Amino acid sequence: MAGYLVIASFVGLFVLGFPVVLAIGIPSVAYLLWNDLPLMMIAQRTVYAMDSFPLVAVPVFLFVGSLMNASGISAYIYRFADTAVSRLPGGLAQVNIFGSLVFSGISGSALADIGGLGRIEIDAMRSKGFSVPFASAVTCSSAIIGPIFPPSIPLIIYGTVTGASVLQLLLGGILPGLLCTGALMATAAWLAHRRGYPRAERWPTRGEVVRDMLPAIPALLAPLILIVGMLAGYFTPTEIASVTVVYTIAISALFYRQLTVRGLLAAAFETVKATAGILLIVAVAALFGWILSVEQVPQQVAGALLSVSTDPFVLLAIVNVLLVVVGMFLDSTTAILVIAPIIAKPLVAAGVDPVHLGMVVVFNLMIGLVTPPMGLALYLVSDIAKVSMRAVLREMLPFYVPLVGTLLAITYIPALTVWLPRLMIAP
Repeated sequence: MAGYLVIASFVGLFVLGFPVVLAIGIPSVAYLLWNDLPLMMIAQRTVYAMDSFPLVAVPVFLFVGSLMNASGISAYIYRFADTAVSRLPGGLAQVNIFGSLVFSGISGSALADIGGLGRIEIDAMRSKGFSVPFASAVTCSSAIIGPIFPPSIPLIIYGTVTGASVLQLLLGGILPGLLCTGALMATAAWLAHRRGYPRAERWPTRGEVVRDMLPAIPALLAPLILIVGMLAGYFTPTEIASVTVVYTIAISALFYRQLTVRGLLAAAFETVKATAGILLIVAVAALFGWILSVEQVPQQVAGALLSVSTDPFVLLAIVNVLLVVVGMFLDSTTAILVIAPIIAKPLVAAGVDPVHLGMVVVFNLMIGLVTPPMGLALYLVSDIAKVSMRAVLREMLPFYVPLVGTLLAITYIPALTVWLPRLMIAP
């Protein structure tokens, strides 16, 4: 009973507007005091949570996103995307989505995608006659590709807290990422055709493609180098983050030559601020999770779920409904840390592949980034575009169809997530 009281207290404080850290931390500390447990447990559990090698990748990937903005790589990626796909129906809307796919292969974060390419994409679409709310909705929905296509910060965190293979999770995100990209591009083409939005007057010549692709090649090669390096065993999924930083600095210094010392320091400062917020939540959530484990909440939830059904697809449907609600109120990092350890055990026991489950959980929570009332991506893109969130949300409605469709495909076609990891990693 005490475990559920802690959960109820967390929900209550969060609804009242308390910051996530306090909403988690206050009930946890109250539990320790009520049960006469030493407050030293706070330090022990939080330090234990931070003593995790995979978590090193989180600040380093955040640094990569900041470096790309400071070095101007984002602009080269966008220019190549513009040349490659702007003739497709939807024009710059397709460029927006394709650019997000390319950028996601380096940043691993939806918010980094919006911060890195968002302003460039929205300004370009505005200048070509696209409505700003529509451009914002395209930017917001396409940013979801980042956290599921490797490398991915949420997948790394999920693997850390559940024990699932981080390498397999990263590989498992490739096909869903491509599927989501295709579905969003088809939706954008349909909407642009109905509204008469412009596209490029002609297909680019071979010379134009080569001209704009050459400057982008170093950035385009990053995902390939990282994936091949992991599969070959040159570095682990955690070390991949540091390799990405070294690679980004190298191509910035030797190829693009736009990264200054001031830009490097600014990127580091932004990374420290973002990392402090994320890892503080991770630390407090570790204490929260320990309390739930002591009170056997995960075991009780597992028993309750398995009493409803032992069919994996039925359990996945229940989890999807749960995560849709959770994603509306919690940011993805907090939701993964709090919810994933509870639901992973019963679903894996029922036969759901851990990699498949990880992709279902993460993609579901990424939809939460574009769903109010939390909707962090909505707030960020609204701030960048200087339009109301209500206007962005109105234009987002058609894009929920491909996002939910992709979620259902990931949920009920396990091969989308497990086929590639099994093919590329020998048992």
